[in-house]
Amino acid sequence: MARQFFRRGPDHRAGSTVTFLDVRCRFGFRSVELGRWVTEAEKQRSAALFYDALCDLMAILGGPEELVSLRGSLGLQYGIGGRPGVSAHYTPATRSFALAKNAGPGSIAHEWFHAFDHYICGKLFAGAETGAFASKVWLSRRKAVAHPLNTLLQRCFEAVLLDEGGDEPSDLFRQSARADKAAGIVYFSQPEELCARAFEAFVQDATVKNAFLVRGARESEEARMGLYPLGHQRERINEAYGAYFRRLGAALGRQAGAVSTR
Repeated sequence: MARQFFRRGPDHRAGSTVTFLDVRCRFGFRSVELGRWVTEAEKQRSAALFYDALCDLMAILGGPEELVSLRGSLGLQYGIGGRPGVSAHYTPATRSFALAKNAGPGSIAHEWFHAFDHYICGKLFAGAETGAFASKVWLSRRKAVAHPLNTLLQRCFEAVLLDEGGDEPSDLFRQSARADKAAGIVYFSQPEELCARAFEAFVQDATVKNAFLVRGARESEEARMGLYPLGHQRERINEAYGAYFRRLGAALGRQAGAVSTR
């Protein structure tokens, strides 16, 4: 990981060196695992990149550290647990997301949203199956648990998956289905993938910029194929995600503040 990654945002470390132990302690990850082939020099450099990227994500979402680690339930793997041809992935069974050493950077936002989509499913839908993603369950129109935050989250899914009328598939959904048909697969049009790519676009459009956190939602082969939201739909999605995460982040911040004053 010798190459540079563009970043524009606040200085979270004041120039100090950080380790993956600092990453784990700052955000409260359940675990942080590193591959045996990650060298000491790579550990030092990648720890700083992860630290800044996760701080940037926290700033974009407007929430505390526990939002990033999903209340300490999320595990992080780097240079370990890879799959052939896959640079990054989230595993529901272990509640962990993994990035390949050389190809994973830029995928954090996408995989983090998969983790969030899985984590939040049980809060949005009572009795949801283990391993289910909220976005996919929502598409089946299962009745959600009544809560103001759940209402805002459902608006996010609606903005991604349905047209403005709320009755037909969105342009993003249709284009993703066409890409799947051309490739003979069912991948891009899956609700969890659509919502994760939409989240990438939301993060990439934020004022804070970090190419280690996200890249490709504007200039990439997938973007040119229309697999990221465009135009008015992108604006709708960004507004919906922004409203939801600001409200969620504020609620978690109040809870953290209450605990710290006890």
